[in-house]
Amino acid sequence: MITHSIAAATASGFDVEAATRAYLAMVQGPARARSDAYFEGGYWLLLWGTLLSVLVNWALLHFGWSARWSAWASRRTARPWLRTMLYALPYILATSLLLLPWTIYTDFFREHQYGLSNLGFGGWATQEVTSLIVSLVVGPLILAAIFAVIRRAPRSWWLWGAGVLTAFTAFGALLSPVFIAPLFNDFTPMQQGPLRDQILAMAHAQHIPADNVYVSNASKQSDRVSANVSGLGPTIRITLNDNLLRRVPPEGIKAVMGHEIGHYVLNHIPRLIAAFAAIFLVLFFALWWLSPRLLERHRARWKVEGVADPAVLPLFAAITAVVMLLLTPATKSIIRVNEIEADAFGLDAAREPDGFAAVSMMLGEYRKLEAGPLEEIVFFDHPSGANRVRMAMEWKARHLAELPPEKRAIVRPAPLPPKD
Repeated sequence: MITHSIAAATASGFDVEAATRAYLAMVQGPARARSDAYFEGGYWLLLWGTLLSVLVNWALLHFGWSARWSAWASRRTARPWLRTMLYALPYILATSLLLLPWTIYTDFFREHQYGLSNLGFGGWATQEVTSLIVSLVVGPLILAAIFAVIRRAPRSWWLWGAGVLTAFTAFGALLSPVFIAPLFNDFTPMQQGPLRDQILAMAHAQHIPADNVYVSNASKQSDRVSANVSGLGPTIRITLNDNLLRRVPPEGIKAVMGHEIGHYVLNHIPRLIAAFAAIFLVLFFALWWLSPRLLERHRARWKVEGVADPAVLPLFAAITAVVMLLLTPATKSIIRVNEIEADAFGLDAAREPDGFAAVSMMLGEYRKLEAGPLEEIVFFDHPSGANRVRMAMEWKARHLAELPPEKRAIVRPAPLPPKD
């Protein structure tokens, strides 16, 4: 049926492949080369970031810092849960400090090198300090819960540990829109107007209990366009950023919001939490199996009492870094599949294929637009721009007769203006 519809559209003058190539031509020359270089450089960042994490955590074990922090915490309390929380404070501070040069390069200098950040160093540093404070509050709580199950279930803690981390992930999804996100951006109700009414109408048509649309001032960080439906239950909210309102025409905004509404209707947040629960099971099983064997070999040097000793945390962190690197194709694909589903839903909900295709090209400012199948599976957590545009043009071909006459032709948009 789909093939027949596309063939019929082609016969009537609409060529899916020609339409796709017309959109891809919006990002070309130096802009395409810069986008590809930025995104492909991220492949190597995954590897180097993992190696640095392993090196830093090995140093904490090898030079006895981790054991000394654990001993310090045990001298100050006899309560195991409090010992873990006290240990977590110097661990988080030390690893953040040791990795700071790498963080400055990847998150500040590299972003400015590619023209993808609007933050000065002071503003960027303020955000990093805020993130560190959040880690110092949340991290000890998570670790205390994980080490509690390690002490109480020495044979099956990998199973219960995965459950604890899944529970914290769900709790974070619930609280983040209300308590965490506002630490970094302001969220204000979208101004009254036809576009707001159209977005809410789409939401209400899909039974989303939202009475407002929020706008975040993301332009203080970058010029990237974005939107999302976040939260769980009572904290659900629809948010778009001010860049989207400033840079994208109404049909593109509606297309993006249709996509985000799809995430909610298709229950992607609960599904993602469930999928990552399986990832956590693999991770914790690896921790449960590998940690005792490595401790047995290096116990004399590291002075770690066992897996219930908080001093083992650097070993856990190093193993986690390696396992998550190996699981990159799985984690990326889990997210990408949800994005593909939301793309299809959004096209049906907003019925703006050209608006969706144009926004996909804007995302090509920092995402590689065309990739090989294996490359996309391993490294892309969203479909490539080429595949997103092709999906939109195929949708347009299938629904050509339903569109207004002025929207049936192949659109040949002008190239995106160069970034400053």
